[in-house]
Amino acid sequence: MDDEFDTGGRLKALRQAAGLSQRQLAERAGVPHGQISMIETGRSSPSVASLRRILGGLGTSMSAFFEPDETPPQKVFFRAGALTDLTGRLGTGVAIAQVGDALAHGLQLLTETYAPGADTGEAMLDHEGCEGGIVVAGEIEVTVGDQQVVLGPGDAYLFDSRAPHRFRNPGPVPARIISACTPPYL
Repeated sequence: MDDEFDTGGRLKALRQAAGLSQRQLAERAGVPHGQISMIETGRSSPSVASLRRILGGLGTSMSAFFEPDETPPQKVFFRAGALTDLTGRLGTGVAIAQVGDALAHGLQLLTETYAPGADTGEAMLDHEGCEGGIVVAGEIEVTVGDQQVVLGPGDAYLFDSRAPHRFRNPGPVPARIISACTPPYL
């Protein structure tokens, strides 16, 4: 895994390969035009929600965005260091790693870590499918629709992902979650 991953450069290359202007991509993704420019020039790091929305406008996933040349073998067991990093290079305080090839299995199994104060972004996430998770350490504030609760170790959540949702760590220590989503979202 390359620690010097160029998020802006990768986004620009994908946008240009799709034959889209920054404005066209912004319209497809439902984000401000300036946001695409700021990311591509390295003046802004997107939130998880923003990057997912932009990649949706390109018809690609975060997994394909960060690991474009990976064709993982059909493995059964995965060591901690072999998980696919989906967000650690965004600089947002949210690190999400995926177990194996989610698309091949129709299930996305993730380990999520939120630094104190980190969140998935101001924009609420929403997508087809269902997701659930168990808090392993720290506290995580989960908002689903108009419901909001702070969960601690051993607490869990399960909901229809079409409901607008957001995750935030309100605590002073990192929060860690083991989660699953079907069909795969990131």
